[in-house]
Amino acid sequence: MTTLRRRMQVLPATVAIAMALGGCSGAEGRGAQSELRVCADPNNLPFSNARGEGFENRIAELIARDMNARVKYTWWAQRRGFIRNTLNASACDLVIGVPASFDLTAVTKPYYRSSYVFVTRRDHGLHITSFDDPVLRKLRIGVQLVGDDGANTPPVHAFDKRGITGNLHGYLVYGDYRQPNPASRIVDAVARGEVDVAVVWGPLAGYFARRQPVPLEIVPVSPQIDLPFMPLVFDIALGVRRQDRTFRDTLDGILDREHDSIVAILTEYGVPLVGASASPPVT
Repeated sequence: MTTLRRRMQVLPATVAIAMALGGCSGAEGRGAQSELRVCADPNNLPFSNARGEGFENRIAELIARDMNARVKYTWWAQRRGFIRNTLNASACDLVIGVPASFDLTAVTKPYYRSSYVFVTRRDHGLHITSFDDPVLRKLRIGVQLVGDDGANTPPVHAFDKRGITGNLHGYLVYGDYRQPNPASRIVDAVARGEVDVAVVWGPLAGYFARRQPVPLEIVPVSPQIDLPFMPLVFDIALGVRRQDRTFRDTLDGILDREHDSIVAILTEYGVPLVGASASPPVT
């Protein structure tokens, strides 16, 4: 497998931009209809694509309607330099999915929480729920790696802590960007039987598992936080430039008003929601 270096990346796919880095209101030309300028990846389902088919595209449209605006995209692959070349270059004003702990932008309140999940073929009857399941030592395990140098994600560290390394098979989140849906390969591998189980960021797993020719089982990992402190559950928020505090506050209000509609979109796309994600906002 790809060499698993002992360096962690928090989360792939939606928030792979957390490692992809090197006073505007967010909606320009206030008139009959202004623009909501969104930074997004054109080939990153289930999050976004140039056809507007991702759940982040849907959420962008929802926010724009609330603001009486229309969405205008700046497209850029979520690689190293994404924030620098889009949001911080003032080419756009909003990133739909960033970790709530992201320190390179100002962030809104979280609008969902999701988890890494175990993905298995249902007909294999494995029913894995925990990193401590002894059967994992005997299985071929797919794990996600981030970046050109194959940086490790939290599940890799969870396995390494337990001495489970020789049976890991790495799949790059970025994949072959020349192909559609490059991040889906790890879920495809479970369906094809290349690996027995994969540990995948929940939104990615939930979306692509439904599109496989065989039924797959998805189970949130346990523990949610691998002690002493290795989170496998993450809050996701909207990101704006650090100085755009007023715009950030406006977005917080929209997230409250549109909470139920956002949950409905996430559910439609198979996003595994954890805890308060599916609950009404506290007012």
